[in-house]
Amino acid sequence: MKSIPAFSQRADWMGITGSVLCIIHCLITPVAVMTSTLLQHDTLRLGFLSLDYLFIGINILAVWSATRHTSHQIEMALWSLLVLFAAGLLLEEIHESFAYLAYTASIGLVISHLLNIRYCRTHHVH
Repeated sequence: MKSIPAFSQRADWMGITGSVLCIIHCLITPVAVMTSTLLQHDTLRLGFLSLDYLFIGINILAVWSATRHTSHQIEMALWSLLVLFAAGLLLEEIHESFAYLAYTASIGLVISHLLNIRYCRTHHVH
């Protein structure tokens, strides 16, 4: 059974990495689009902006893997924050407040994954 916490921790680290990379991507994208002549082409810009879907996919996989053997509170927090994160990313074109929702949910995902790592270390998973 020792492989279960190790797998869960890898999923947590994958989720933390995906969330942090998404925050960096979301902060850099507006500057890169405005300043780079390469990103003025619609094809490259759409490809760069569509990384949001990749981050949503990474976080879905990480949350699913991490919540298979964790406490109910952490599980609910991770899934709730994932829904807010995805909604914020998908709806950010409608209003800028959705971008802030995505940032906040992404930070919440990082914190929740860190709490899950701590939980897996302190509780023996059967």
